[in-house]
Amino acid sequence: MRICGAFCLVSVAAAVAVAAPIASAAPPLPNSIAAIGDSMTQAADVCCWYGDHPAQSWSTGGGAFDAISSHYERILALKPSVYGHNYNDSVSGAKMRDAQTQAQAAVTQRARYVTILMGANDLCTGSVTTMTAPETFRAQFSAAMETLASGLPQGAHVFVSSIPNVYLLYQLFKDNATAQFIWSLAGICQSLLSPSNTDADRQAVVERELQLNAILDEVCGLYSFCLFDNNATYHYPFTSAHVSKLDYFHPSLAGQATLAQLTWQNSWWPTE
Repeated sequence: MRICGAFCLVSVAAAVAVAAPIASAAPPLPNSIAAIGDSMTQAADVCCWYGDHPAQSWSTGGGAFDAISSHYERILALKPSVYGHNYNDSVSGAKMRDAQTQAQAAVTQRARYVTILMGANDLCTGSVTTMTAPETFRAQFSAAMETLASGLPQGAHVFVSSIPNVYLLYQLFKDNATAQFIWSLAGICQSLLSPSNTDADRQAVVERELQLNAILDEVCGLYSFCLFDNNATYHYPFTSAHVSKLDYFHPSLAGQATLAQLTWQNSWWPTE
C-alpha cells in the first residue's frame, strides 16, 4: 500500500485550487466547428454498409434519428447560429502526418472550435516496425498545432481526444472467428491484430500508444486555447456493442454516441 500523508493532501488541494478556475470559466459557445481526424471521425463503417458516414460523426455529425448527440448538435441546440458551419476535414486512413493539411483547411474555414482525434493509424500499421516513431509524431502534431495557433480566429478553441485503447479491440474479439477473419482479410491493424503476432509485439503497440497519448497531452498543453481529455477516451471501457460488426474495428452507432458524450464531458463546455 502506498503511504501518502499530509504532503499528498496538500498536493491534491493545490491541484484542485489550480483546476477550479479553468472549470468555472468556460468560453462562449462557438458559431463554427471543424474536425481533424481519420476514419473514426468520418464514422466509417458505423452501420449498415461499408464506407464513410460523416453525418454520424461524434464531432460534426448532424444526422437525424441516430441517437448520436455530436459536439455540433450539442452546440446547435444552444447556439443556432452554428447551423451549417460544421466542417468535417477528417480523412479515412489519415495519420498524424496529414493533420497539418487538415489544420490548414480548418483555418481557411475560420473555425471557432476544432476537435482533433488522430493517431490510431500511426499505431495500426502493417507491422510493429512500421508504427510512427514518437519523435516523428511529436513533430507532426506540433506543426498542426502551430498552424492552428497562427491561423485560427482570435478566441477559437481546440479539443484534443486521446487515442482510444486499440489493445482493447484484441481483448474483446481475440476469440471471435468472424472478427479474426475480417481483420486478416482486410489487413486491419496488423501491427496489433495479426494472428502471427507475439505477446511482445502487442505489448509494443500498447507502449507506443502510451507514448503517443503523452505527446498529445504535452503538445496541447503548450497552448492556452487547447484542451486535452486527460486520457478519458483511452481509459473508457468500450464494449463489443460499441464496435461495428462490419469490420470489428470502427465505432458502431452506439460507439459514436458514446464517443460523442464522453468527449463532450471532457471538452470546454461539459455542463452545457
